[in-house]
Amino acid sequence: MEKGECILYPCYFNAALSRAEGRRVPRNIAAKGPNANDVERALRRLGIACQAEEHHHPAHWARHEGRIIATYTGKKEALIKKVARAIEVRK
Repeated sequence: MEKGECILYPCYFNAALSRAEGRRVPRNIAAKGPNANDVERALRRLGIACQAEEHHHPAHWARHEGRIIATYTGKKEALIKKVARAIEVRK
């Protein structure tokens, strides 16, 4: 991973998961069953360069949900919240 890159997994935005299971945003801005394409679309709408990969979250190795590498120089938590608000798939 290069400097200025953030790895985002769809589980960060999944309202069905608990914080212990990997969700990183509050439930009120989380999405229902987001996938890597939803995260990628949200990043592109925000004007953030990104690239999808066929990898999985280490804790969810059997799901093969993919991941997104975003080029972002700010804090990862700020990026995660921006993306969560931009994802169109909601509860």
